[in-house]
Amino acid sequence: MLTIHLHNLIFHSFHGMFKEERILGNNFEVNVDVSFPAHEPITKLSQSIDYVALYAIIKEVMDEPTQLLETVVQELEKRFHMFDEKIVSIAISIKKLNPPIANFQGTVGISYAKTF
Repeated sequence: MLTIHLHNLIFHSFHGMFKEERILGNNFEVNVDVSFPAHEPITKLSQSIDYVALYAIIKEVMDEPTQLLETVVQELEKRFHMFDEKIVSIAISIKKLNPPIANFQGTVGISYAKTF
């Protein structure tokens, strides 16, 4: 099994339930791991997963304002699997870096994993 990692990706996006979040936006950290079987020596990109294309998918989804991060991770999973059926497992985490919680220090986030 081989895993492609895209970690510590920072996006300014407009996800959230509150009107202010959809107007002002927030910073989010996205981490993605996609795994696929590596049965032979990998010598060409077509035998692997193109992380540039995965990043483009992440950016596209993060640019679409969505109320729930749960919806965002499930949309990412769907698009990744449609992009390349070699993928056998996906793990995604998203942190909201400045959550709208009074007197709060830290981050909030979610994680999602799926095996095909």
